[in-house]
Amino acid sequence: MNFFNLPIRTKVARVVPKNAFDEYINTKQKKLFTECIYRITWTHKLSADTVNLKAKDIQEIQVFKVELKQKSDILKILEIINKSIPYHIVFWVEYEQIAYISTASKHPHPTNDDVAVIDWIFTTDWFNKDNNCYTFNLKGSLDATFKDLCVQLTGKPELGKQSLGSILKNQQEVHRLKTEISRLKSAISRSKQFNEKVDLNIKIQELEKTLERFII
Repeated sequence: MNFFNLPIRTKVARVVPKNAFDEYINTKQKKLFTECIYRITWTHKLSADTVNLKAKDIQEIQVFKVELKQKSDILKILEIINKSIPYHIVFWVEYEQIAYISTASKHPHPTNDDVAVIDWIFTTDWFNKDNNCYTFNLKGSLDATFKDLCVQLTGKPELGKQSLGSILKNQQEVHRLKTEISRLKSAISRSKQFNEKVDLNIKIQELEKTLERFII
């Protein structure tokens, strides 16, 4: 279960009941929990007490193992869990011999202490769970440890030179630009007017030049 090779003092090994999140989900989402998830286990807790690292914005990092009944897209479920727990969570999601890792940078809701606001979700592709190359580098602080893991999940080590805030802005802007480019390309395919196609192509070229300035 210790897929990140974390210190023994961080171990929790406590099963989290799926109905613990009932107040945050609707009937359709509850069905998704039941059909897709076999078990959720709170495996480790990283805090000043368990890893002897100082904390600033990030007080604790929890590690949850999510075992699936079938290979499914459960990002919406992870988002629900993330919003309902104030601490940062690193999810290890596995089905048989494959797994992926997901975590979210988030901050407290300004008016509701019971939910968190997600800034950005970092997720890997599926990989063979025996070949995990991701790790917690327990150095400096919990904030630095979390940022380092987020950089690993992006697959872009050059982002390590930036602050977590800058990384989030980079990822958000890249996503926005790619979405807009995709939207304009779809508009071109639907358009029957030559002049409109030309104008759309010019806008796409401008967005692509802007995109080149970001780490993608």
